[in-house]
Amino acid sequence: MSEELNANHVPDRDVLGPFDDSEVSGVRPWVDLGSLKLIPREGLNLRLEVEDGTSKVVAASLDVSGSTLQIQPFAASRSGGLWDEIRTDLRRQLEEQSGRVVEATGPLGPELLAEVPVMVPGEGLVLQPARFIGVDGPRWFLRGVIAGPAATDAALGAEMIEIFRGLVVVRGNSPLPPRELLPLRIPAQASGSV
Repeated sequence: MSEELNANHVPDRDVLGPFDDSEVSGVRPWVDLGSLKLIPREGLNLRLEVEDGTSKVVAASLDVSGSTLQIQPFAASRSGGLWDEIRTDLRRQLEEQSGRVVEATGPLGPELLAEVPVMVPGEGLVLQPARFIGVDGPRWFLRGVIAGPAATDAALGAEMIEIFRGLVVVRGNSPLPPRELLPLRIPAQASGSV
């Protein structure tokens, strides 16, 4: 198991992020989403994705420079390695939906470069680029999906990776099964731009 962890471990995660809440001071002007915190920045717009019927926040999307970074924090076991499992599952799901996907190595380690089938009014089913990134942290896993020009443009993609690395995961002490979405909430200072 230790070899698996080493293959999936981002060696500078505790220095460059994404961070565990135990690794940062509370002095910054964080936007508090419950299990996620982010630093406000010029030109960054926050959208929360809410599940129909339950009004449960299931993802946060950060829009910047015409691209989107969707983020979701999950509970994980102490042994980590959840990104390996999730990548395999994502790859299978995308291929079953007639998407295209290749595994690559990016600044955070293994990632998936995909073309995802999306229904576009007037055009039908269209393949759109998406980049799936993930990081295993202490008892949590953080997944990101980059869409728009940043999914294929190196400079824009680097900006999204920088934003992703600036995130803080607040795992909490509640016992949760691996892959359980950590609770997200609408921030107190709810507005479009953060």
